[in-house]
Parts: sequence; C-alpha cells; structure tokens
Amino acid sequence: MLGVASAFASNHLCARIAFDHGASVATAVSVRATFTALLLLVMMRLQGVRIAIPRELRGRTLLAGVLIATQSYALYSAVAIIPPALALLVFQTSPMLYVLLTWALGKETPRWSAIPPMILALVGLALALDVRAAGNMAVGVAWAFASGLSMTVVYYLNANALKSLDGRLRTFAMTAVTAVLVVVVATAAGAQALPRDGLGWGGLALLAVFYCIAMMSLFYVLPRVPSTVTAALNFEPIALLVLAWPILGHTVTPVQLVGAVMTVGAIAWLGVAKK
Repeated sequence: MLGVASAFASNHLCARIAFDHGASVATAVSVRATFTALLLLVMMRLQGVRIAIPRELRGRTLLAGVLIATQSYALYSAVAIIPPALALLVFQTSPMLYVLLTWALGKETPRWSAIPPMILALVGLALALDVRAAGNMAVGVAWAFASGLSMTVVYYLNANALKSLDGRLRTFAMTAVTAVLVVVVATAAGAQALPRDGLGWGGLALLAVFYCIAMMSLFYVLPRVPSTVTAALNFEPIALLVLAWPILGHTVTPVQLVGAVMTVGAIAWLGVAKK
C-alpha cells in the first residue's frame, strides 16, 4: 500500500514537471484518463469481466464520471499552482468531508470518536498551508478543496448508488467518461497545450505510467490486505513531499512538515477508527 501511495505521488510529481514545461492541465488530464481507461478495458477483457452497466445505474455512473472529471481537473490545477504535496493535503480532507456528508444525509449516526481526528486534521492543515499565505496559494488551495468536494460525492455514490457494480467496471466507466468529456470540451475550448521540450514530454508520459501502475497495483493489493491497512494510502502527500524536495526543489518549513504529518495521521486515524 505504501508503494501504491508512492506511485500515485509520482504521478503528481511528473504532472508538475509537465506543467512547468508547457503542458496544460487539460492535456495532462486527457492523457492520464485516456491511457488509464484503455488499460482498464484491456484488463477487464483479459479477466473476463462483463462490460455492461445496468440501465438503472447508467445515469448515476455518468454523474460519477462528470464528478471525477471535475476532481481530476481541479486537483491538477492545484498541482500546477502550489507545491503538489500541499495540494494533496487539502484533497486528503475528502474522507473527512465524506463522513460529514453521511451524517448530514442520515446514512450514519454521528460518532463523537470521529471529532478529535477531524480537529487534528484541520489544525495540521492550517500549519502545513501557513494560513497567512495568500495570492497563488489561496487559488491553489481553492482548486484542491474543490477537488476534494467532488471526490466526496463520488465516495458517496460508490458506497450507495453504485455499490453493486464491480469496482473495475465502475472505475473504467468513470475514467472513460472523464477522458471523453475533457478531450472534447478542452479541445473545443482551445485548452489543449503540449509540452515545449523533452522534459515536459517525459513528465506527460510518466504521469500516465505512474498512475496506471498505481491503479493496477491497487486492484491487486486491496483484496489481499486487511481493511485497516488501506489507511497507508494517506502516505501519498508525505511521499510527494520527499520526492519534490530533490526533484522540484520544493522545501517546507519544520512547522509545515509537522502539520503535514498531523493531517495525514489524523485522516488515517479517522479511517481506521471507522473500520
């Protein structure tokens, strides 16, 4: 699971390299979603998974795909503006938002035991982001939070409206919708932009490679580990902090590092406590 989290982190690292060398957010999302959808399609064909979505679930699946497209574009927009690890930290609050959503909609009874990790996560996030920061940081944080909100609704749909669908088919359908939607809309709007040099092309290619590796590994690992171990996926922002230091030259203060660890630990605590 730590390896999967590191692969997801590497995808965002490579995305930032592609952005810094001319690629647009729309192009990065288009490439990642297209390659992932094609790989999932091949995997399902090899595994004999029936590619058919019941009529009554098609509208909900389409909605989930639109939300994933929004989530992907918003998160990559944040990664393009602020340090990727900080963007991921804001996005990682989506499990906490999901818990609040289930409480608000009456799907779960509020648990007092969930309050301390939520408070700890918010305190850690404030330290990691440095609440005094403004300008581009504020814009990047807004994009990352929008991504987290979109993913919160996807979590809810997956746990309720789309629970009966095979996880591989569900992921393929949402990713395929994302690919088609972003390619068509971004191309029509003139938002596609290719990298201007070899380093940018390398980043664009590797972001798709690392994301596909992470997704395929996740499908293999999840059935083979206890549910509590999935909290290790929250290691992704920490892995990205470590990778971004020597590769991108991004540094954080000791206080920000403490805040990052607090946030990741609190979200993992919330997930383990729920299970």
